[in-house]
Amino acid sequence: MTAGRPLGELVRELEGRDMLRTLLSAGDASVAVSGVDFDSREVEAGHVFVAIPGAESDGHDFAVDAVARGAIAVIAERAVARLGVPQLLVGSSRSSLALAAAWLNGYPSYRLGVVGITGTDGKTTTSYLIRAMLEAAGLSAGMITTVDVVVGGQSLGETGHTTPEAPEIQHFLRRMAEAGDEFVVLESTSHGLALERVAEVAYDVAVLTNITHEHLDLHGSVDAYIGAKRSLFERLAVGATNPEKGWPKSAVINADDPLAEQFRAAARGAGAQVLTYAVGPDAKADVAAAMVRDDGAGLRLKVTTPRWSDDLALKLVGHFNAYNALAAVAVGEALSLDPELMRAGLASLESVPGRLIQVDEGQEFTVYVDFAHTPGALASALDSLAPHAAARGGGLISVFGSPGARDTLKRPMMGRAAGERSRVVVLADDDPRDEDRMSILEQIAVGAIEAGRRRDQDLFLIPDRDKAIRKAFELARPGDIVLLAGMGHVDRIMTAAGKKPWNETEIARQTLNGMGYAKG
Repeated sequence: MTAGRPLGELVRELEGRDMLRTLLSAGDASVAVSGVDFDSREVEAGHVFVAIPGAESDGHDFAVDAVARGAIAVIAERAVARLGVPQLLVGSSRSSLALAAAWLNGYPSYRLGVVGITGTDGKTTTSYLIRAMLEAAGLSAGMITTVDVVVGGQSLGETGHTTPEAPEIQHFLRRMAEAGDEFVVLESTSHGLALERVAEVAYDVAVLTNITHEHLDLHGSVDAYIGAKRSLFERLAVGATNPEKGWPKSAVINADDPLAEQFRAAARGAGAQVLTYAVGPDAKADVAAAMVRDDGAGLRLKVTTPRWSDDLALKLVGHFNAYNALAAVAVGEALSLDPELMRAGLASLESVPGRLIQVDEGQEFTVYVDFAHTPGALASALDSLAPHAAARGGGLISVFGSPGARDTLKRPMMGRAAGERSRVVVLADDDPRDEDRMSILEQIAVGAIEAGRRRDQDLFLIPDRDKAIRKAFELARPGDIVLLAGMGHVDRIMTAAGKKPWNETEIARQTLNGMGYAKG
């Protein structure tokens, strides 16, 4: 429970940031604020309700209900009649929500080293690698990612959002500081950045993994999507570096990404130092891997940094994870961590939930479960697996779909990515929501057909995902690799009928068992 703070102090905070336009009915400035909510159903006595206009509903319509539930004040963008409590009218409810949440929790990000990670793909794996490295270096680190929240070394499970709403973020940050964490690794999605969920977070290090196609349903254009990602680096200007630790504000940027220079300029504009990373024998970056070898059991990299040059061994597979590892190394360089401890920490990470998890029940083909849900991630995963399938005399079979009520432009792009790389493509549900299931698969199929796949020969549209997985396994030959992509760690499929419980790894295992395979 957060200790109450005077309402008058919150008013002064909003005034000091030029966020408060009008104060209607000042009320008792000494009344204690014990919570900040944007969902009226969560309001309790002593809370402040923040009315946020949304695409599907408007928080202003629920202000009366919030007051009835005990709200002592309302932050809003326009006045609401007959509330009977102070109304703090602001220009942006979302920005004010973030400020109120940070204020109530004592601005906890100023007591932590904050590493923010953005990009289309690789954020979660990079987060896990960075946390493992920090812990090995003796720096206790919390983490907020797609798959888990870790506070004081204890897992709290996933929140349902890659980047939670501001009150949750600030609550977790406060708990981390109180638990003795020195750092937090925070996935900072384009949603979280564009919707101001991470406003009032004082970042110390910003990391860019890559930029590919995703989330145009929210952002509306590629430029807006890129701008949201770029804002993480602009936010490095917020807050002074923790003085007792002396770490400079730093940006870590993938030099192989075509937009690297744009992000470098944003970081320098914020006064941050920039470290780049890249892969390849001719890589020109601060942190480079001239050699990457994936033997199917892990990665081996020859890494060179401004301070050291040595081999780096990882238990993670997939050539694309070389980039995630180099991003982590660059963060370690920015923080001047001990190189030996850095390498030990990165080598200690066994796996990341839902990321290239192998399912082995003794079958003569290989099965991987992965979260790859963008055209770029799907292509990278298949490209990484292709040499291993070829070495065994097999090919690739991909099973995936695309969410309903989301970015429709990526659907044929994903079909093309899979069709160009897979011997067989099986399309299946991936959160169809209220959209017609077969219509989604037909749109994906367009790209697969353009890539040469043929309906009912090496392209199959099977909405029921468990049946699609069974079909892929039945078509698999010895030496093949079957990639089940898109669901990864996700524990449900969203359908028109509601949530369908799901565990991709367990479904794959049960399907194999039902086909007569049983390990051991």
